Amino acid sequence: MQFASIAKPRRKPNLTPMIDVVFLLLVFFMLASRFGTETILPLPLASAGHEYSGPPRLIDVLPDQELLNGIASADIARDLAPLMQAPTDLVILRGRDGATLQRIVTVTEILRDAGFISVVLVE
Repeated sequence: MQFASIAKPRRKPNLTPMIDVVFLLLVFFMLASRFGTETILPLPLASAGHEYSGPPRLIDVLPDQELLNGIASADIARDLAPLMQAPTDLVILRGRDGATLQRIVTVTEILRDAGFISVVLVE
């Protein structure tokens, strides 16, 4: 005796859970992103053709202080002034371990407000 196999109707995949996940991801990334304009530092950076001259002017930016040529400085603009021959002299800014980008931007703004306009950020 042979039994005829009953053809099972083909089931279509349910796409509802996948669509739910896609919308949840969309909402997550929309809420996690920042909307608005990016701010640009209004400080002209030194060009590649600018040559270094004069005494060393290396500012190390740490999380809680600045070092000018390896020496801790409470007022970086005041301590940097005797090393500058002109406001267009090159100043090298280097972020050290643990220094946040906001901290580097803050030091750059302090230098800009003090009149130092040629700043190079190195790694």
